[in-house]
Formats: sequence, structure tokens, C-alpha cells
Amino acid sequence: MASPHKSGFISIIGKPNVGKSTLMNALVGERLSIVSSKAQTTRHRILGMLNGEYEGTPYQIVYSDTPGVLMPKYELHKSMMQFVKSSLEDADVVLYVTDVFDEYEDLEFLTNWKDHTDTPILVLLNKIDLVGTEKLQERLDYWRQIFPDKPILPISALESVHLDQIFEHIVAKLPVHPPFFDPEELTDKPEKFFASEIIREKIFMNYKKEIPYSCEVVVTSFKDEPTILRIATEIYVERVSQRAILIGHKGESIKKVGIEARQDLEKFFGKKVFLEQFIKVEPDWRAKADKLRSFGYSLD
Repeated sequence: MASPHKSGFISIIGKPNVGKSTLMNALVGERLSIVSSKAQTTRHRILGMLNGEYEGTPYQIVYSDTPGVLMPKYELHKSMMQFVKSSLEDADVVLYVTDVFDEYEDLEFLTNWKDHTDTPILVLLNKIDLVGTEKLQERLDYWRQIFPDKPILPISALESVHLDQIFEHIVAKLPVHPPFFDPEELTDKPEKFFASEIIREKIFMNYKKEIPYSCEVVVTSFKDEPTILRIATEIYVERVSQRAILIGHKGESIKKVGIEARQDLEKFFGKKVFLEQFIKVEPDWRAKADKLRSFGYSLD
């Protein structure tokens, strides 16, 4: 007799820049989330599905990458925190990601959740490849005081250290349930979403200070033809001065973004890509609820 199918939602949460997206990509085995050394790169909740069989039991793990937990300063931040809260509400297991340089911050909604939830929590101490044994032990002791009753696992998402132990922990906690998604699906996001995220990643990589945080990429046309994929985008900034910086001298800066983005888009979609980029100024778009909704952010 076959073992019953197990399925569940696994929420990856933590502060900005602790390696959540790197972990998500490593666990799913695909590059679904933007990875950048800058904080607050992830703005949406991104699901990644992993299907398989473990010791005779079929499973579907639905990983959920979320924005870094922070104190909201803009309407955009409020939307990002809504994604975090919704992921906690339907989680069957929570992976709380921190790292060897991180300190716990007493953010009200997160602390209330942590102290009152019945959801299994696995604390992941990331980036252990960057410190020695003594420092690692010190950080383990620190986090055991914050999460005294939770298992704490030192990992390196970048180097894939101890990720197999995360998987084993998750499979043991998964409830018996049929698959939530078609086993052929890899993510809940449409192709247009990943096109915009790849372009936004290149902006994060090529610009400093406030420019990446002030940009939003919107795909306005996505035409998948037999031999080429034609993508048109609008890149929104908040000020005219930011538009000038984004374009650069004689358009060289935005051209570099386009070249790098097109290369990654062609790898991601497996075909030739023609990419158009138009830059628009939308003053204070991060503070405008109607504009954020049009960009796909939830403010409910």
C-alpha cells in the first residue's frame, strides 16, 4: 500500500539581507528570487514548488520567499509586510533565517507571532562559512536565548551546508494532504513577473544609494514568438534626477542594464530576447496606494 501524500507551505522569513532568497533558490533548485548584497531586494511573496518522494512517501513542498521584516517607512513597506504576515498565516513550517552577524529586533507583530504560534519553527543560522568555530558557538548561544525551545541549525545557503537537514526536518513536519499545485508547476508567478525581477536585479547590481530602491519595473508587453521573445518594460523612478542617473552619460548606464538583463533573460527563457526599456518619473510612487496596487502590491 502506497504511503499517503504529504504537502505543506514552508515560509522563509527573517530580516533583510540574511540570505533568504539564496536559501529559497538552493532549496528549490531553481533561481526564482533576486539575490543581491543589498537589503530589501525581495518585495513580493514568491512561491517555489518541490515535488518528489522521500523514503516511500510522495510530497509537495511549497516554499515561500518573503520580503525582509522591517519597520515600514512607506506604503510599499506596508505591502511587503502584508506578504510576510500572509505567509505566516498559512505556514505549516516556518524557517526563521538569521545569520552570524544579525541581532534580533523586537518588531511587534513578529514577536507576538513568535511567542504565540503553534506552527513548527526551525531557526537557521546562515553564513557560517564566514566565521570561525568560536564565533559560531557564540552566535548559536545568542539565538538559543531568543528561541529557547526551537531547533537551531547552522547553515550556509551559499555553500549548501546542512541544507539536507532542513529538508529532512520539513518532510517530517509536513501534514498529510494532496498536492496544492500541479506537480509540473515550479512557481505561482507568471513569466512576466520573472522578466521584471531579472531587470530589477540588474538595477540593484549597477546602481548605488537610493536608485535601486526608488525603481519599479513593469512589463508592458510580453510577446512570445517562435524564435524570439519580445519584452517591453517601463522603469519607474521618483525624481527627474534619478531618471538622469538611471540613463547615465549618453545612455551608457541603462544600456548596460539592458545588455546584462537580456543575457539572463535568454538563459531563463531559453530563447533569444528583444528587450525595450522606457524610463518614467512617478513622484513618490512608494507612498501612493493606488500606484502600488497597479504595480501588483497588496495593501489589504
